[in-house]
Amino acid sequence: SVSKQMKEMEKSGILKGSLSAEQQLALISVCTDLKAAVEGATFIQECTPENLELKKKIFNQLDLIVGDNVILSSSTSCLLPSKLFTGLKHVKQCIVSHPVNPPYFVPLIEIVPHPETDPSTTERTYALMKKIGQSPVKLSREIEGFVLNRLQYAVISEAWRLVGEGIISPTDLDLVMSDGLGMRYAFIGPLETMHLNAEGVSNYCERYAEGMRLVLNTFGPVPEFSGEIVQKVNQAMSEKIPVVPKVLDARRKWRDECLTGLAKLKTQMKSD
Repeated sequence: SVSKQMKEMEKSGILKGSLSAEQQLALISVCTDLKAAVEGATFIQECTPENLELKKKIFNQLDLIVGDNVILSSSTSCLLPSKLFTGLKHVKQCIVSHPVNPPYFVPLIEIVPHPETDPSTTERTYALMKKIGQSPVKLSREIEGFVLNRLQYAVISEAWRLVGEGIISPTDLDLVMSDGLGMRYAFIGPLETMHLNAEGVSNYCERYAEGMRLVLNTFGPVPEFSGEIVQKVNQAMSEKIPVVPKVLDARRKWRDECLTGLAKLKTQMKSD
């Protein structure tokens, strides 16, 4: 429950904000009447399942209730703003603010505007996310998969091809990321990695552009993510982490503890 999680976070010193867990809990209430729920709100975050019709229904209802100052924001990870908000009276106030799972430990928020979103909506959303301790990034326009999932899918598809071609086992593939690339990427991105791995980005491109193009040209087509490779990957993952609710939950809990430790370390490294 929210209450249990917040108390655990308070105990381990990672509760965000200046209020205690008790004080924060006192500000959370459950409401089944949409109009009553959003009364007096300045920012509304919709977090329903990834179902276009359901989300559109909610935004259509909100559109009839809200005034001209509230921001209507969606947590969607893949539905484009133009699919969600087109035709709404308050479209200028609509935006996607996509958090990353588990959002409490992973601070990134992708802010994605509708073609008609007012720039002030983007700026206000960005400022609010900063204020509550998230790491917002602004996309200039919508694009399938936004940015996080485009990068993630690029990695997944090459991982899939390498495993499918028998170059490497599924568990070793994951090690390449967790004990290799991921170690860097926990603190710096691919572009800064290039910058630091040579005498700046220009120098990196002079040295490695040809080699990179050579490798990139050998990448295969987009995988189907079906058939034999699914079974192969699933078998390897299931040997490591059996697909049993209790085991999966324990591993997720371990993952969140790792992320908590990493979040603390990142905060400490930034303040150093």
